[in-house]
Amino acid sequence: MQPFLKALDEKVGWLLNAVAFVTSLLVMGLMLFLILARYVFGWSLVGILELVMLAGMWLYMTGALIASRRHEHLVVDFLELQLRDAHLKAMHKTLVAVIVTVISACFVFWALRMLAWGVQRPQHTPELSIPLWVSQAAIMVASVGCFCYALRDVWQGVAEWRAARSGHALAGEES
Repeated sequence: MQPFLKALDEKVGWLLNAVAFVTSLLVMGLMLFLILARYVFGWSLVGILELVMLAGMWLYMTGALIASRRHEHLVVDFLELQLRDAHLKAMHKTLVAVIVTVISACFVFWALRMLAWGVQRPQHTPELSIPLWVSQAAIMVASVGCFCYALRDVWQGVAEWRAARSGHALAGEES
C-alpha cells in the first residue's frame, strides 16, 4: 500500500504545483494587462478584477495545500523545541496532528455548508456573471486536502510513537 500512496502523493504534488503555476501566471498576467489597459492605453475594462479574484482564490488555497503537504505551514511551538526524548516528541507530534485534524474537520464542515449555501442560493459576480461557488470551491478543495494531510500526519505520528515506545522498551531491557 505504501508505494501506491507514495505514487499518489507525487501525482497530487505535481497537480498542485501545476495549478499554483498556472494561477500565478493568471494573477500576474491579468493584473499587468489591467494596469497597461487603464494607465497606458486608457481603456476601461470590466471583469478583469473578477478573474484575478478567482485565480487568486485558487492560488491562495493551492498554496495552503502545498504547504500542508510539505509540512511547511506556519508552526509556532516552543514546547517541541524543548523536548529531547524521542517518545515525548512523537507523542507531542501525534497530539498536535490530532488537534489539527479536528480543526481541519471543522473547516471541511464549514466549507461544505458555505458551498451548499452558494449552490442553493446562486449568486454571480456583477460583470462576468461567474458563479460565486467557483471561488468557494477552492476553499472546499483546500479544506478537504488539508484534512487528508492532517490524517496523514496523525498516521505518521502514531507510527513514530510506536517506534519510539518500542525503542524505550529495548533501552529499558538493556540497562
